[in-house]
Amino acid sequence: MEKIEAVASLGQAELLRPARVRAALAANDRLKLYLSVLQAAHDCAQRGDARALDLAREFAAAGVDAPWLAQLPATAYREGKELHVAGLDRLAGLLAEDLCTMARPLEGDADFAARCAHWCAWLEALAPDTLSSAQLHALTSGKRGKDDSLHLLVMDLHKALNRLASELSSETIDGAHVWQVDATDRSRIAAFMRGLNATRALKLDHPGLDTAVTRDGARLLLQNDIGTNDAHVLVIQVEGLRVVLTYSDLHRRRFAFFQSLLCEVGANWSEPQARTSAGLNFGATYYVGTATFDCADEEALCGVLEGIGARIVFLIDWNRARKRLEQFVGKTDAVAILAEAARRRVGHMAWLAAGGEQLVFGAMQALGPEYFRIGDRLDGVLGTEKARAFVLESMALASAAMQQRQPLALVADDTRLLLARYLHRHDEFDLLAEHAAYCHALAEGLRDGLAHGHERDRKAAREFSERAKDWERRADQLVMDARARAEARPRWEAFAELVETADDVADALEEAAFLLSLIAADHHQGWRGEVHQTMQLLADAVLGAAQDHVRALEIARGFGEDSSAEDHEAFVAALWRVLNAERQCDVLLRDVRRALAEHVSDAATLNLSTDFAQALESATDWLLATGYGLRRLVFSRAGVGR
Repeated sequence: MEKIEAVASLGQAELLRPARVRAALAANDRLKLYLSVLQAAHDCAQRGDARALDLAREFAAAGVDAPWLAQLPATAYREGKELHVAGLDRLAGLLAEDLCTMARPLEGDADFAARCAHWCAWLEALAPDTLSSAQLHALTSGKRGKDDSLHLLVMDLHKALNRLASELSSETIDGAHVWQVDATDRSRIAAFMRGLNATRALKLDHPGLDTAVTRDGARLLLQNDIGTNDAHVLVIQVEGLRVVLTYSDLHRRRFAFFQSLLCEVGANWSEPQARTSAGLNFGATYYVGTATFDCADEEALCGVLEGIGARIVFLIDWNRARKRLEQFVGKTDAVAILAEAARRRVGHMAWLAAGGEQLVFGAMQALGPEYFRIGDRLDGVLGTEKARAFVLESMALASAAMQQRQPLALVADDTRLLLARYLHRHDEFDLLAEHAAYCHALAEGLRDGLAHGHERDRKAAREFSERAKDWERRADQLVMDARARAEARPRWEAFAELVETADDVADALEEAAFLLSLIAADHHQGWRGEVHQTMQLLADAVLGAAQDHVRALEIARGFGEDSSAEDHEAFVAALWRVLNAERQCDVLLRDVRRALAEHVSDAATLNLSTDFAQALESATDWLLATGYGLRRLVFSRAGVGR
């Protein structure tokens, strides 16, 4: 006779309840495994092959050692609308047995009693080895509507058991409801709760994060309800120095998000399995996976438990936050923002509570049509990286304000000021600076190419020419972006004109890269000695001018009425160096022509080499023109004389 039944025979039913709850929770794990096996059988039969889902981890986590059950999906096949499953009668018996085990601690609940009786009779009436589509749906569907399902009953029993476990707990450890654990378990429970409590405040007043803990033989069991969704459950088993976490979620993206968070603390994940298919559950599939942590010692194990606990809060309302974020950044960026908010322990709940996307849209509207038009997306104006940075900072503002119980109006004001600062820091100069970076890369590549003798290396010169063409195309795209913005926003017109001028620098340098590849194709006779030396000096001067152009832009970015005299002097000095480089390149171009006339006799080499030098020198002409335009623009914006 089982120990729990022996206690029952003595009339001490209350003493049975913790043991029965433990048995019921173990039965819940097995029932979910059985339903997964049925789903796998359906999938194999649907595909018409024997490739079953790998459920080895799920079998181990549920403590089920049944080779016949593991092999069942591979032998299933479909005939018309019927699914043939060898051993179905045996599986139905296991389902009924564990359903009764789950319901036993709740035997006073009339509704559960009636539902369990119905499903036990239903299982007994099944054919021994065939299931219709309707029967399979009745077993595995997790969608709530008019009809009950065995799966729904299992989920409802599980929730009721969690509530009962809380009521039965003999004590609490840092907020966890605990019963019948060993003395050695306490440090492990405390570690998990330390992590959970470190971030608990981030959920604000949203329900969830209740934890129940007990022992089942050699295993310590911890369960967290996360939130209020039936299919959103997390169970942790600790045995020896191994931690096994089973997680279920309706949302595939959130599942992947949680996978990435737990990988930071050493999780080794199984492949997530869909427990119902779209055809069976009207699209309401949910996903289950197992993460394993093998720890070196007790300290490492407690660190894993603490790390898991600290990350659970970021799952609450995650999908709602993702959808709000996708209104002004891309899908991938929305997930990246939520992941970084979790790593910074800022979270998204305070941001949602303070208004979420309305905070951002309100800030955009407050800045007016000069910056944002109707229909503009945040990343379309700020750029992807800066939009992500702004949203993360606004989440941090909201989190700090909400935890300090500051008014929502203050959060909105802070968000508007933050966006204004981002637009001041990350405005049109970003585009100019990005374009200047391409020009600098082209000039540096030409200088380095000559230094390494690429005029005699056909392969190296051609590879650089191809890279240069790609850089020049990207620079052209920036020009098109500036033109498009100027059409929508008058304040962009001066910047669009400036980047158009700067694009002639990129064109000249890309042309020089192409000509160098032609010279390297057997047109470099006479280049040794004086010709190469003067070409190198010319390329050095062009690179110096490009570097000073980048410096001038960086100084100009911070110009304003509060700029210091030193800032103005540094800016003017950089522009003067560009002017001097342009004059120096005029002289060097003549030196190159003289050297070519003296040392190169081949007409093709002479023409290509002259064109190469002229392209280099032309780049400094356009750098100087860009510098003059930049000077007029920034002095006008700064309100200083020219």
